[in-house]
Amino acid sequence: MISSLCIAAAPLMLASLGALFTELSGALGIFIEGFMSLGAFFAWIMAIQTGSVFLGSSITALLAALSGWALARFVKRTGSNPFIVGLALNLAAGGITDALSSTWFGTKGVLRNPGISIPGPVALPLVGDIPVLGPLLSGQLPFVYVAWVSSILTGLIIRRTALGLRLRACGASPEAARERGIRPDRYQAGAWAAAAFLAALAGAALTFRVGVYAPGGVAGRGWIALAGVYLGFRRVGGTVIAAWVFALAEHIGLRVQGWGGLPATALLGVPAALALALYTLSCAVEQKGKHP
Repeated sequence: MISSLCIAAAPLMLASLGALFTELSGALGIFIEGFMSLGAFFAWIMAIQTGSVFLGSSITALLAALSGWALARFVKRTGSNPFIVGLALNLAAGGITDALSSTWFGTKGVLRNPGISIPGPVALPLVGDIPVLGPLLSGQLPFVYVAWVSSILTGLIIRRTALGLRLRACGASPEAARERGIRPDRYQAGAWAAAAFLAALAGAALTFRVGVYAPGGVAGRGWIALAGVYLGFRRVGGTVIAAWVFALAEHIGLRVQGWGGLPATALLGVPAALALALYTLSCAVEQKGKHP
């Protein structure tokens, strides 16, 4: 069960960390869902072209980062509403993937393994010898390690570096940041690039977890990642815990489906319903803290 939770939580951790960057910069990345969908599709395509899951995922994430940066610059130069632009990307992502899949493969459905090597459980040297934790850690997909390394790096960047301090300052008070010679638009563009990078990796993790590309496989996890930022009170540790809570809800929903007592559609909505309930609860707790 814990092994399954590690794998299920990795995409949510990556996407939530990306959303946290944008939230701290002052403009929440509504586009997380869209970049996850694009990442899931193009990571598969790039893996086919390169013959490597690592290269396919890395190239896709880098291209997504460039696109996220360009999107932020577009919003800045045109004065567009970032919320509307993010929604537009989310809606466009489905059309883009369907059109390209139909053109390249003649189908809008599931794309199966064309012969590339999909990574199975990976063992790290000496890890398996660690008592208790060894068997657990040695049996996870590489994306699990990526998610935890990203969590540690995000925490260090946000709390221990000048870059993180300036990023938080831009989100808290752009005017004060400008008075000190800091350009909030540049930090926001960087935050959007980082968010797109992590969201694309999250999409790739979802695709290679099942070994096929399935349209709609993201299934609203981008929106759940956004809720995780607030449930975690805009902190790295809290955001990671929120991702695990949602992964647990997803795991329970999948297990309950086997009992046959409830409709599958209702069970698939459990994570989203939990996100709404916990978000409401976190807002109430935060308000109570401000006005005891």
